[in-house]
This record gives sequence, structure tokens and C-alpha cells, in this order.
Amino acid sequence: MLYTTSIYKAIKFASKTHGQYRHQTRKGKDIPYISHPLAVGIILSLARASEDVIVAGILHDTIEDSADEKKVTVGMIAERFGQNVSDLVWSVTEENRDLPWEERKKKALDHIKDYSQDSLLLKSADLISNISEIIDDYARYGDEIFSRFSAPKERVLWHYESAMRLVLEAWPENPLSADLKFLSENIQNIPR
Repeated sequence: MLYTTSIYKAIKFASKTHGQYRHQTRKGKDIPYISHPLAVGIILSLARASEDVIVAGILHDTIEDSADEKKVTVGMIAERFGQNVSDLVWSVTEENRDLPWEERKKKALDHIKDYSQDSLLLKSADLISNISEIIDDYARYGDEIFSRFSAPKERVLWHYESAMRLVLEAWPENPLSADLKFLSENIQNIPR
């Protein structure tokens, strides 16, 4: 995949959404949040995903994380990046962030069975980025990292393990399945 105008525009859009307007960082760290959507885009590029899937990967958290005064909508994404990208971003977006953590995560897990292969690929890259970071942070800092989450350690790990299992069940031939299986084995090494 070449570095296209659409990918450049997605990086710029996501950087403004997460950085300029929200000054977001990764949970409890000084690392700019944009590192996560960029990692998702790189993972998708390495998996030879289409340009639309890569762009959606870069934009995947913009609706959930946008500031109220600069709210990102599916219509805005469709207008700038096309309906397919907008549909992909919406497919992996938690629709109601006001719900309690447990309820939001159960709805998100239930929704995986309805994903297209492109949505499953996008979700896979998101999981790989997030879980790799959890495993690395845990190796460095131990249980302290789970204080950054809105749920207890056991529930956070349950959510990620469940999401990986459901994605693998939905599409065993997923080009990122080996990575998901590897991370699934490694996350199980974190004591409960």
C-alpha cells in the first residue's frame, strides 16, 4: 500500500481529534494517544488491508473520543473519507459511552458476530495494538497498570480474551489470526 492522500488526510484528522482538540494520552502515560490509531493503521497495512480499511483503522476511535465542541460524526467521516470508511469506523464504535463499562463491553462483544471481514480485520488490529501494550506495560509495571482502567483487572482481561476468541471464531482465516493467537496465549500468563 502506498502512502495515499486519503491516508495522509486520515492521519491529520485523527491527530487533530485526539491531540489538538483533546490532548489525549494513552492510559496513565505521557505517550500521545495518536500512537494507537497509527499503530492500528500500520498493522493493517502490514496485513495488506485495503486503503479504506487502513484509513478506518486510523480513524477508528475518532467518533468515541472527539471533544463535544468538535464532535466527529459518521456523516462527517463519510463526507471526508467515503461511506465505506464511515461504515467501518461505525461498526467498531461503542455507540453509547454513557452506559456502564460492563454493559458497553458486552454490547461490543455481542456485535462482533455481525462484523464483515473488513470490520473483523480492523477489530483485530485494534486488539493487537491494545493487548500488546497491556502485556508490555504489565511486564514493566505489574498490576499497577490496571488502575488506569474503568473496570477491575479480571474484567479487563476477560473482555480482551473474549474479543479475541470471538474474532477468531468469526473468521479463522483472518490474516492477523496468528498474532491474535499469540497474544491470547500471552495475556493468559497475567495472573488473575
